[in-house]
Amino acid sequence: MPEVNLVPMMDVIMTVLTFFIIVSMTLTNRQNAVNITLPSAGNGASEQKTPDPLVVSLNPQGQLYLGNQPTTEAQLVQPMQAYLQKNPNGAVILNADRKLPYEKVVQLLGRLRDIGGDRVSLAIEN
Repeated sequence: MPEVNLVPMMDVIMTVLTFFIIVSMTLTNRQNAVNITLPSAGNGASEQKTPDPLVVSLNPQGQLYLGNQPTTEAQLVQPMQAYLQKNPNGAVILNADRKLPYEKVVQLLGRLRDIGGDRVSLAIEN
C-alpha cells in the first residue's frame, strides 16, 4: 500500500504562509499615517518685531561688559531694569567665554535672573 508523505507539502504551505504574512505586514505599516491638514504660511499670525537683546558679556579674565562698556554687577542692575521695562518682549543674553569656570558663569546667570526673571538666557555657540 502506498504512503502519502505530508512533510514536503507542509514545508511548501508554511513557506507560502510566511511569505504572505511578511508581505501583508509591510503593506499595512505604510498606511498607519494620520491624515491631517497642515497649515499654510499665509494663515499664520502677523510677525511681531522683537527688540534687540541686551547683551552682557563675561571675558576670560572675568570682567563684565554691558554691550562694549566695562561694568560691574552693581552698575548692571539699573540699565537691565530700564531695558526690561522699556522692552516687555526684550531679553537679556549672557555671553560668557568658554574658558571660564562653569560655577562662575552659573552664579552670574543666577544673579542676572534675580534681576530679569525668565527673560535672561545664556548664549551658546553652534
